[in-house]
Parts: sequence; structure tokens; C-alpha cells
Amino acid sequence: MAAPRTVLLVGCGKMGTAMLRGWLAREAASHFAVVEPAGLPPEIGAGAAVVWHRDAADLPADLVPVAAVLAVKPQVVDMVLPAYRRWARPETVFMSIAAGKTIAGLARHLGEGAAIVRAMPNTPAAIGRGIAVACASPAVTPGQRALCDSLLAAIGESDWVADEGLIDAVTAVSGSGPAYVFLLIEALARAGEKAGLAPGLALHLARSTVAGAGELARVSPESPAQLRENVTSPGGTTRAALDVLMATDGLPALMERAVKAATARSRELAS
Repeated sequence: MAAPRTVLLVGCGKMGTAMLRGWLAREAASHFAVVEPAGLPPEIGAGAAVVWHRDAADLPADLVPVAAVLAVKPQVVDMVLPAYRRWARPETVFMSIAAGKTIAGLARHLGEGAAIVRAMPNTPAAIGRGIAVACASPAVTPGQRALCDSLLAAIGESDWVADEGLIDAVTAVSGSGPAYVFLLIEALARAGEKAGLAPGLALHLARSTVAGAGELARVSPESPAQLRENVTSPGGTTRAALDVLMATDGLPALMERAVKAATARSRELAS
């Protein structure tokens, strides 16, 4: 597919910057219009491909973006979005990454016929290793869905769901998931310290072990369960640890409660 002509990015915080960096690296569009009151991040800088605007009122009257990507905080979406209603036309697809903001909620500002994609990426997008799940409104065309796929591909992998209600579970698993992994690193490092390791060494071991195991799980054709069994010798040290982690009140049950709590909170935010 030919590179899009213009992509409008509304908000250039951490996730917006990660997306823009990926788009520039992959030449995902020939031109980017960025609306960010605080200015462009230093590592981006304005140029021929990127033009910065302080607010929507500064955008050219003849601008017709193929996509308008909403990367502002959920708390300000309702205040910001009305200024972009003039682009709610068949030529433009709106893609929102604001957590908890439903397609119906966005349509209240853009109009019922607007082409809207709701996507939930995660923070590894900053290094091009994110995972995003998206859901499209009925007005989104196959070409617009392919465009959104290409924009999400610049920051990692993407998948789609037909049922928007599943976005709450997606948020709980992958949207919030990096925080669970970071907590695992913290907890593993602290446990290593209590076992006698120097703090620096414990953190290095925990960080590298989680990163390496994650990459192995990503590239291996074997299931995570099989990979776990491959490390576990009967009566060995790993088995002793897993007996604790896999107890009735262990990690699986704890993770289930955590995901359930995050899913419930996502639904509360959406309502």
C-alpha cells in the first residue's frame, strides 16, 4: 500500500512520541501534523515531514488527513475532541489509544457516521516491541483498517477484536501487563538480596532473566507450559520454587485476581 499522505497526531506524550518515532523510521506517511501544546519532544524536532501546531485552531483549513490519531490522556479526550469534528468525514479514520474511551463515547463528539478505531497499545511500543489490540466501528473501511494496521505495526504487533467489550480484558492483560512484569523483576531482585546477593547483582540477574525468558517465549515454537517444564527437574531447585508459586493461593490465582480487578476498573472508566 502506498504511504499515506498526511497523518494527524493529537498529543505527543510518551506513547505519541513512541508512535511518531516508529512512523518516521518506517516512513509510514509522507507528512505528519502534530498537535501538542508543550511542543515537540527534542528527539523529534520539526522538519519537512513533521509540522508542529500548538492546538487544533492552528491546523491548515485545507488539511485532509487520512488518519487522526488521538494520543491524549483519557481525562482530556472529551474536552479536546470536539475541535476535531470537522475531520469526521469518509476520507479520515480516527484512531484513539485513550484507555477507557469507547467508540460510542468518541462518536458522541465526532458524529455517529465517523470512522473510529479504538486501540490499546502498551509501553514496549517505545522500543518498537509493543502489542496493540484494536476494534473498529462499522464505518471503518477495509482500507482504513489496513492503514491503522500499518500505523500500529510501526510500534510492534497488532491484532483485532470484533467485540469492543473485550478491550477491557485486553487492557488488563497487555495494556497494564508491563507493570506486572516490572513488579516481577523488582520482587525477584528483592528476593535475591534477601538470599544474600548484592543489590546490583540481584537486579542484574532478575532483569536479564526476565528479559531473556520473555524473548525465548516469544521465539520458541513450544508453549510457555512446556518451556517451564523444560527448566524443571523432578526434585530440583526449580520444582521447589514452583511448588510455592503454583500453590492454590500462588501466582496463577494472584494473577487471575489482578487481571479481574484491572478489567473491572477498565469497565468503570468506560462507563
